[in-house]
Amino acid sequence: MKVSLSWLKEYVDITLPPHKLAQRLTLAGNEVKGMQVVGGSWEFVSVGEITAINPHPNADRLRLVTVNLGTEETTVVCGAPNLRCDDKIAFASVGAQLYDGHSGKLSRLEPAKIRGVASRGMVCSEKELGISESHQGIMVLPEDAPLGMPLADYLGDVIFDLDITPNRADCLSVVGIAREVSALTGQGLHLPRADYAESAVPIDQQVSVSVIDPELCSRYSASLITGVKIGPSPAWLQQRLLAYGMRPINNVVDVTNYVMVEYGQPLHAFDYQRIRGGKIIVRRAEAGETLDTLDGTKRSLDDNMLVIADEKGAVAVAGIMGGAASEVSEGTTSILLEAANFNAASIHHTGSALRLPSEARMRFERGIRPELTVVALKRATQLISKLGGGEAAQGLIDVYPGRADHEPIRLSPGKLERVLGVGFSPEQITGALTALGFTCRTDADGDLWAAAPYWRGDIRHDGDLIEEVARIVGYDKIPMTLLSRPIPHQSPEPVFSLKRKLRGILVGYGFSEIVTYSLTSLELLRRLPMEPGSPDAEPLRMANPMTFEQEYLRPNLRANLLTTLAANRRHEDGGIRLFELGKVYLTRPKDLPEEPEVLCGLMSGPRLEHSWHGGDELFGFYDAKGVVEALLAHLGIAADFVESNDPALHNAKQAGIMVSGNKLGVIGELHPKVLTAFEITGPVCLFEINLAQLLNFTVGHRVFQPVARFPVVERDIALVLDEQVSHARVQEIITGFPLVAQVTIFDAYWGKQVPAGKKSLAYRIVFRSLEHTLTDTEVDKVQQKILTKLSRELGATLRS
Repeated sequence: MKVSLSWLKEYVDITLPPHKLAQRLTLAGNEVKGMQVVGGSWEFVSVGEITAINPHPNADRLRLVTVNLGTEETTVVCGAPNLRCDDKIAFASVGAQLYDGHSGKLSRLEPAKIRGVASRGMVCSEKELGISESHQGIMVLPEDAPLGMPLADYLGDVIFDLDITPNRADCLSVVGIAREVSALTGQGLHLPRADYAESAVPIDQQVSVSVIDPELCSRYSASLITGVKIGPSPAWLQQRLLAYGMRPINNVVDVTNYVMVEYGQPLHAFDYQRIRGGKIIVRRAEAGETLDTLDGTKRSLDDNMLVIADEKGAVAVAGIMGGAASEVSEGTTSILLEAANFNAASIHHTGSALRLPSEARMRFERGIRPELTVVALKRATQLISKLGGGEAAQGLIDVYPGRADHEPIRLSPGKLERVLGVGFSPEQITGALTALGFTCRTDADGDLWAAAPYWRGDIRHDGDLIEEVARIVGYDKIPMTLLSRPIPHQSPEPVFSLKRKLRGILVGYGFSEIVTYSLTSLELLRRLPMEPGSPDAEPLRMANPMTFEQEYLRPNLRANLLTTLAANRRHEDGGIRLFELGKVYLTRPKDLPEEPEVLCGLMSGPRLEHSWHGGDELFGFYDAKGVVEALLAHLGIAADFVESNDPALHNAKQAGIMVSGNKLGVIGELHPKVLTAFEITGPVCLFEINLAQLLNFTVGHRVFQPVARFPVVERDIALVLDEQVSHARVQEIITGFPLVAQVTIFDAYWGKQVPAGKKSLAYRIVFRSLEHTLTDTEVDKVQQKILTKLSRELGATLRS
């Protein structure tokens, strides 16, 4: 939001220097992120008056212009087409810094001889002064411009560039900032009166308004001005619009923009003669309805969009853009002026769907108050009547279906002190709120009741009132003090600590973390086969998606990880290891979605860097399994791996991760069809762990295990078992015996040396005692018990 200091000074007496005022506004929550000094380079430029224009002796298109500067007269050469005697102009003497009218570069004015005639100065255009891009002629100043005054004193200004927070729609206006300045400085506020003469004919005899959809339009106000003459706006109005960043068009359109910037209420001007039947109907667009908008584009509308229509059809997209059929043109003589309040969500949907950003849309989306419509409408009607020479019809049209009473809010001085840490007297509290336009009263209990002014839509509860008091009194005025008691002991959420550990472990294993959007597309999700009936089979769609690429909440992290892997694989031939920690969103019938946090990782490409001793082996299932086992071991967790049937993974190369009978996740190689869908070649390993499930096994204290003082005894056994017997079952039996410290499988064999339907598994068993050195006899006894149990329960025999 850009605000001119000279414009502000019309509404509030400002005595602070610009930088001090910017500081006060920033500390009060309206950050001034930049200041532009207009006229800072206008040294040696002053107000002059053309007293004579004579032909150039050596050039038909040039003139010799005599300029009165108040204390002297000088003659310069000028070729502008709009030279007129007695006009006040901006005159630059030798030494002035001006912008070149063609290149736009800043340069110092030097004496020159043009076609044989000396010229020591220049009559300036707006572009040469840096005011605008206009270079068709010289800039003509108002008749009352003081002769000889430095131009910087006459037209110089400071433009504040403010960063307005989304809740302060009232500050998207010059008047809104003036109110803030008045409250902060204690200076009086004097807003312009909106008085104008009215004709004898009432407006309701000429115009009718019907609001069909009051939930989308809470108020619609209109005025009618006849006998208007369309023409350029006066210089002062054009300068203010240019300072804000708007291009002047004509006196009527410029007034609507001027009042929008002044009060924050968007307006729209219709050519009344083009409103068929003299009727305005505020309704939803009909299915298939189209409208040619002011930008020359034919817009297709849907029934979620609000339009302004007449008897025959739509004439404007409400709050977004007018239609070409009712546009104000040079031949317009009667203006129907609209000031309305539209539903913020509806405006956002329509503007996004039509891809039409605008100043008006921005204000409606922030939620301006409906009480502003009549205030702004009267001001705009006054200015159009004055600048366009028209006459306003008697009265206004004001349809207000969304009228609502706003109850005062109670504020306890005690709560204010608890929140801010410092107490304020009732007079200070009332004074701060009253300065902002609040109506205050105190009840018998000493509590304050404050009613927000009509322009404030962000005041909802007493916390807002406390903030207002702190802003106006000054955050810097709140004294600093030490805490009265020690800082409470921090009790961080266990999941945060777990996530930090997981990140550190995986980065140590050579993984890179990625962070992707929670929103994705249906097309991307459909590349992954999902189990029918699972929570992630039906992703949640956003009600108002910004783009088709971000339309659904992600039910898993796989799609985004694979997309990232595919993008990196195009530029990287080596091994790639990626992981992401984040929430996924799973549907629940008739309830909000479940939002578990998930760890998902991918491994692709060569296991090692290519070198003289190899490095061509690719990551496989057992690499992913090893990462998961090591990861869980760091957390003090031992996992089992069981059969799994994840449809996105290879049928014979996947496993479920089980801990104490609970499934934590899955590991495996991705199915070739999935790789093809994401345009990835070569095997890709995936592991996925539910952090909520994992967290249950990480809380609590780990038991210290002393370092063993006594040596271990290792024994190798080879077992012949049925092919259906799993390694996990064998390992479970062996580790269940005392003195067994570790079991490792080192060989698996199917072939001629074992019977059909059998397989051979070879294990290394490590025996250890924490109390003494084991003897062979002790180890033999335990080993025999192991073989007996394996034989009894699994039918295992020792391979000879």
